Amino acid sequence: MLELHDVTVRYGQHRALEGASVHVAKGEIVVILGANGAGKSTLLKAASGICEGVVEGSVRLDGTDLTRLAPNKIVDEGLALVPEGRGVFADLTVRENLTLGAYSARARHEEQVTLDRVYSLFPKLRERARQIVRTMSGGEQQMVAIGRAMMSNPTILTLDEPSLGLSPLLSKELFHNLAKVRDLGIGVLMVEQNAKQSLGIADRGYLIENAHVVHEDTADNLMKDPAVQAAYLGAGSDAPASVAEPDMPETVVEAFAIKPRSQQTQSADAILGRSVADMVAAASQQSVTATAVKRPTTSVPSQVPTDRLAGAMAEIERAAKAARNRPRTAAPTRSSQAPAPAAPHPSAPQDKPTPVIEVYRAPRVEVYRRQPDGAGFERT
Repeated sequence: MLELHDVTVRYGQHRALEGASVHVAKGEIVVILGANGAGKSTLLKAASGICEGVVEGSVRLDGTDLTRLAPNKIVDEGLALVPEGRGVFADLTVRENLTLGAYSARARHEEQVTLDRVYSLFPKLRERARQIVRTMSGGEQQMVAIGRAMMSNPTILTLDEPSLGLSPLLSKELFHNLAKVRDLGIGVLMVEQNAKQSLGIADRGYLIENAHVVHEDTADNLMKDPAVQAAYLGAGSDAPASVAEPDMPETVVEAFAIKPRSQQTQSADAILGRSVADMVAAASQQSVTATAVKRPTTSVPSQVPTDRLAGAMAEIERAAKAARNRPRTAAPTRSSQAPAPAAPHPSAPQDKPTPVIEVYRAPRVEVYRRQPDGAGFERT
């Protein structure tokens, strides 16, 4: 039997677990339920000797104190952990992963017997013994992780979120296999978020809240507990939908009460007291009237050109033609100023400035190299 008595875990000044007491017998499944950060995984790490915080209290397995033992010695005593995220060796085969689980002294003499037991629980692992683990699905990798832990021939098997990342179908298969592990006489201590399926195969359960174990009961009683149903099973309470406060008027309570869908559904016309189509037509008429009022009344002279874009394009074409016909001059020197504006074309309008096209040459780059004798520089 695994017994944790008054276990407290501290990370500096923070207490992740305080005064927790849990026990697991051989041949039973115990599930630990709680919110994220409540201390569930810390409990399993403290029992397995891999907790990074300061662990106080007593952890005993079949009368042997595990508190001061190294993690490999704890495995030798018969406690195996399947960590969250599986922790498999992705580049090794299934058979190699399982063989690595039998490194402890208690497992070496019965390695083949334990391997056959694992293959009987997970027939798919026998079929894929030579397959690289990283090419397998998440559910198959979880089978490898559980099988590797069982290869150490444990008395108690602990699992941290075994169904994490699995589909509902694979999760159902996983919990079915864990029930088979219990039938072999191995105790199972499991931290699981899937409360419904875990309680469905468990014998007992614990509730952890804010680093404290607040409740312990059989799995059947926990399934029927209204608080557990509301917190972990997604079931609503039997309380009425709306309860009036002592000092709140009944009319206010009735206005905010949750009503059936048939009573909530009303047409927009009934709510507004006016047809929506009439409101849209009235708004459109108001918009047209406002636009007519703001429109200027002065007439536009007929002499104004209607196509300003065409006139501008014509002026640009005339200016470009004039630039092409302009006689070529010598290239400007470094000290020369910018070219003077070109004279307006005779056909261009006199009341508008003529566009000027200025042509610039790229700057000249001069490179000076030091002469080999060091006497001076030469320009290239």
